[in-house]
Amino acid sequence: MEGVDLEFTPDALRAASEIAMARGTGARGLRAVLEEAMLDIMYDIPSQNGVGRVVVTGEVIRKEAAPEITWEDGESRAEGA
Repeated sequence: MEGVDLEFTPDALRAASEIAMARGTGARGLRAVLEEAMLDIMYDIPSQNGVGRVVVTGEVIRKEAAPEITWEDGESRAEGA
């Protein structure tokens, strides 16, 4: 994901911490939650040319939505849309 801006909204961070707390885990659990949410993004984004920014929201962390991708030309869309 080199050269791509990655943004986590405050809701994404809150959702990740809530999931980790529900699992009864500490910092390692938080890391696992973020890794789970980022897995598809880390595999998909490098194969796409022109990605400028990826925004991860609480919905992405909770697996309810795809991340928002902004292309270098300024076009924005949800991944997979």
